[in-house]
Amino acid sequence: MDKIKVSRAVIVEGRYDKIKLSSLIDGIIIQTDGFRIYKDKEKAAMIRALAKKRGLLVITDSDRAGFQLRGFIRSIAKDADIRHVYIPQIKGKEKRKAIPGKEHLLGVEGMDADCLRKLIEQAGALDHESSPPSRPITKLDFYEDGLSGGTDAKQKREALLKKLGLPTYLSQNSLLSVINGLVSYEQYQMLCKQIEEEQ
Repeated sequence: MDKIKVSRAVIVEGRYDKIKLSSLIDGIIIQTDGFRIYKDKEKAAMIRALAKKRGLLVITDSDRAGFQLRGFIRSIAKDADIRHVYIPQIKGKEKRKAIPGKEHLLGVEGMDADCLRKLIEQAGALDHESSPPSRPITKLDFYEDGLSGGTDAKQKREALLKKLGLPTYLSQNSLLSVINGLVSYEQYQMLCKQIEEEQ
């Protein structure tokens, strides 16, 4: 099954939701880690930046906690174009869990892939435009620009994260995914040049 292209940043609750949707969606997927997002100012700022630049697609469980998270995302991403995918309230439990959740409902990770695809389409979140994609920033770019593999790569990455207002704990892979959603290749090159001049 081909992945569906979604240019909006997709917001999910946990890592199993992210794993499920990663097999279905070609795009940026950010997990809130449940209610930890309330205290994580850096991640909230990152979501706000992505919302402003790309818009959001929020896919949470259809329980009270999921709706509470949707409200929080709306509050931190005011005036952004936010689409919501509401999964059906189906009684059950995910295979990996010993017992069902508090409300005995299947979460995002327990949904059928075809069902999720259909719900995403209904939310109007698929990309249909045929404009040529801009040149992506790659791991090779990170290496060539000193953001990986070098002695001061960590400091350069931290400087880049700071300039973009992103969490300092982002892994290289996460940074690569998020930066491709926030800036063009040309903007990235300008940032790298600034970092080089400042060091």
